[in-house]
Amino acid sequence: MLNFAEVFMKYFILIFSVILISCSKQTQVHPPVGGLLSQEDLAVSRNRSKNLNENERSQIQTWINNQDEKFYPMAMNYWTNRANLVSEPKKFEGTAVTYQYEIYDFDNTKIYPGSFSKQNVKLGKFEDLKAVENVLHYLKSGEEATLLVPSGLAFGTYGDNKKISNDVPLIIKIKVF
Repeated sequence: MLNFAEVFMKYFILIFSVILISCSKQTQVHPPVGGLLSQEDLAVSRNRSKNLNENERSQIQTWINNQDEKFYPMAMNYWTNRANLVSEPKKFEGTAVTYQYEIYDFDNTKIYPGSFSKQNVKLGKFEDLKAVENVLHYLKSGEEATLLVPSGLAFGTYGDNKKISNDVPLIIKIKVF
């Protein structure tokens, strides 16, 4: 006569074997939500981004033309009010910087009531808006700059899921300490 433990083990082995065999079947793999994009979809997305960037650059240039202050284009596709900024010596990756910045829209309305502050972060070792990270390589302690940032370098097609919606170019006022 079999005891409970032997019966349990036989059923356990039987059930476990069935599960293993069913797992070994070729299962169909489904792409994630949204799936894979076709070449046509990729082309549409690329054209949308290109058109959005051209439109924003035109709008930002029009805004610049109506300002008393001069702004200069940077190679990374944003503008700054600092002439010849890239002629400054570039800080090395790993250099610690302390800075703060405020974010405005192009109506010059401050989006967040406070400022974003970071202390002793190492260049290349943190993530911030790409234009912010780029300009920090050139600004010295005590210097300030105003950045005009297209949405692609800001919060892109998704926004920040708080106060900044999708495809919004920004004005960023930054100071290094």
